[in-house]
Amino acid sequence: MTGGDIHRHLDWLEDRFRDREPSLQAFVLEEGRFERLHRDADALLARYPDPKVRPELFGVPIGVKDIFHVDGFQTRAGSRLSPEELRGPEAASVALLKEAGALILGKTVSTEFAYFAPGPTRNPHHPERTPGGSSSGSAAAVAAGLCPLALGTQTIGSIIRPAAFCGVVGFKPSYGRVSAEGVIPLAPSLDHVGTLTPDVKGAAAAARLLIQDWGPAAVRRRPILGVPEGPFLSRPSEEGRAHFHATCERLTGAGFEIWSMPTMPDFEEIETRHRRLVAAEAARVHEEWFRRFRGLYAPQTADLIKRGQTVSPAELEEDRAGREKLRGELSASMDAHGIDLWLSPAALGPAPRGLATTGDPIMNLPWTYAGMPTLGIPAGLSIEGLPLGIQVTGRFGADAELLTWGAEIERALQS
Repeated sequence: MTGGDIHRHLDWLEDRFRDREPSLQAFVLEEGRFERLHRDADALLARYPDPKVRPELFGVPIGVKDIFHVDGFQTRAGSRLSPEELRGPEAASVALLKEAGALILGKTVSTEFAYFAPGPTRNPHHPERTPGGSSSGSAAAVAAGLCPLALGTQTIGSIIRPAAFCGVVGFKPSYGRVSAEGVIPLAPSLDHVGTLTPDVKGAAAAARLLIQDWGPAAVRRRPILGVPEGPFLSRPSEEGRAHFHATCERLTGAGFEIWSMPTMPDFEEIETRHRRLVAAEAARVHEEWFRRFRGLYAPQTADLIKRGQTVSPAELEEDRAGREKLRGELSASMDAHGIDLWLSPAALGPAPRGLATTGDPIMNLPWTYAGMPTLGIPAGLSIEGLPLGIQVTGRFGADAELLTWGAEIERALQS
């Protein structure tokens, strides 16, 4: 991208932003956003005058969820607490993307502290529907064509669910593969940093930059997909289940081998452990802030913290240990049945009506609890024309394989 190209693109983006953002409300308000972006572009051009040596994301505008610290930006985390209380060093993930040439389009709206109290963002496909959460602004911004890449986080279902509701690709890497340094935590044992992009190719490009020990995928064949039958798959709506089964038939017709098997018979216990762990760790993260600013917290977040305060140290350790236990059980099942990826619905169904909630993340919970890499892929439309998605989950640490296979699944669903 030349100097003229980058500024012309920013002019085009400003027009699109002016057209879409006032009703979408995906971004935190910023005075002089595009004047600042043109200055940032000039600085980038001065740093890389030779087009032959410009980095991979040179001039690409990105959104950053407003729980990530970014130099020169306040962090509000969707809350009423003072940014002075929340400030911290720039997130490691943001620094990597900036080093790759990305321009920060702005902070994207987050639910309060990445939990359930929603912000103002609306679904790009229907203004009376939720975009999902907590990475609501990031998903909506990518879906509306305001940026081709946005950072998000997932502690239960905060990347994959909004990706499904907004019709974009969400990628939650294996736990710990992308640094959470410089990100306000919700539950450190469960927080994952990931991305939202228009397609799997974009997710893979970002992963190569964000994951320090990235290596090529050792993939020589199509994946064998496993469907986790049992109480977990009883949760989607009637429409959600019908769409998932139809998607499985489409993939089978495209040549994918799919096996169904009983999985997670103790799903209710898994859910209990995960939710208790979120509450317990959130209570510890927010202990000092909550003591001083309790009246500024939304009821949903305050209730979470108060529940977490009742969790005993023994329960906390048990719930943390449950992560590796579940990961081991799912991996053993993959070994026993020759499964490469788990295939499941990305959400209960399409985005629910209303903006008071962000939808139920239950379909994402076990994969997040196990820390296994998960990719959300658009998979068609609901009866009312709203996006629906699937999620595919790989082995812990096999992020490159998941993305390579995910691109094949994406192509099959687009044909």
